[in-house]
Amino acid sequence: MPQSLGMKKPNFSSATINKREKLNWYIHTLFIRQDYDECLKLIDEQLVESHGKSEYALYAKALILRIKGNIHESLELFKKCHLLNPTNIDYLKQFGRSLYLLGRHKAAIEVFDECVKLDTNDWEVYYYKGLSYKYLRIYDQAVLCFQQSNEIARHDQTFIELGKTYAAQQDYKSAIEVYLEGLEYSPENSELLTTIGLLYIRLGENFQAFQFLGNSMTIDPKNTKTILAAGSIIQDKSDHDAALLKYRIAAVHNPDSAELWNNIGMCFFGKQKYVASVACLKRALYLDPFQWIAAFNLGLVHLNTEQYASAFHYFSSAINLKPDFSNSYMYLAITLNKLNDFENSCNAFQKALEMDNNDCTIYLNFAITLYNNGQTAKAKDMFQKSEKIFETLDEEDKEPEMLDQRSVLMDSLGIPEKQYIKQPKQTELQKNQSSINERENNVDQ
Repeated sequence: MPQSLGMKKPNFSSATINKREKLNWYIHTLFIRQDYDECLKLIDEQLVESHGKSEYALYAKALILRIKGNIHESLELFKKCHLLNPTNIDYLKQFGRSLYLLGRHKAAIEVFDECVKLDTNDWEVYYYKGLSYKYLRIYDQAVLCFQQSNEIARHDQTFIELGKTYAAQQDYKSAIEVYLEGLEYSPENSELLTTIGLLYIRLGENFQAFQFLGNSMTIDPKNTKTILAAGSIIQDKSDHDAALLKYRIAAVHNPDSAELWNNIGMCFFGKQKYVASVACLKRALYLDPFQWIAAFNLGLVHLNTEQYASAFHYFSSAINLKPDFSNSYMYLAITLNKLNDFENSCNAFQKALEMDNNDCTIYLNFAITLYNNGQTAKAKDMFQKSEKIFETLDEEDKEPEMLDQRSVLMDSLGIPEKQYIKQPKQTELQKNQSSINERENNVDQ
């Protein structure tokens, strides 16, 4: 959200100044200095003297109250300003902004429509109208408003919000195009560079992501969000020590970041330092009790350390916080089987498959669970379904642990190993041209 003060300098072009407006210059000066308490005292004196009819004093008081969080009271004062001078678009615009901050988005849109009738070339009107449509999830109208705002005057924040609107529709390529256009206007905006890097991570294009994140860190080396993103790419390559060095820098500047401690915890998990991992993940959950990924990761650690009751607790918490993540149900199913609850384990596997029937690891783990419980025929059927998806995977997506489990299960079921021809690695250009499915990433949380 643009952090403009919204305060315009009073006009002293007239030879004679109305007595009730004589101290506007001083009110304006105190406001700019952010000396709000002294400013409010002067405003109250001015309003008493003018019997509550000093436009500028009312306007300044409304802005200060909104800054202090008294949005309802500021709304009433902006309304009074508008009644005193119905042709002043600033009063109406600020009235709409207060409605937007109160979450009354439909009412805010109506006010901004009135603003357009007074002035069709005010970029802020279209910007805040777009924000209101965005929060109402009317994305097509939001896009039109942000585009109209940029046609009048280009601003970094408009590009960012337009990109977020495309991202909310999972149109990540359009979002990247918008951010790249924003970089042409503002090439040293670290927030734009970081956001582009995060989108490339989401698309699985880590090389491109690292380039933009590196440029962002050159401009702002203390940006925790950028360091986290860069560290996560390094962490995905299993270089946990290098990632921890990055996170150490971030911890100095933002020690209370739940995302940071979550990533540190998973680095220790990768290094098989489970006690340290649990400590860091619990700190992440303490800092943000509603962070589902920390609960999910705690479930993983406890599952690996054979603490199945604790694993069940954390996977259940992760599902309550984010019920649309299929892997939570898969690992919950594995945990339930370890707790000798085979029936509910099968139910959890079925739920995972309902949410994502294109993940061979869910079929594979389900097949292993069925085999371990004596249901060999069903296990073979589930394994065949897993193989159909497995054959379509790239070599780099076939993780060693999955290959080992697959090989053991094939031996147990008496299925001969197929000789797969190793496909040549794709070039970077081919990777960029291919469509890549969205993957869950802890940086995005």
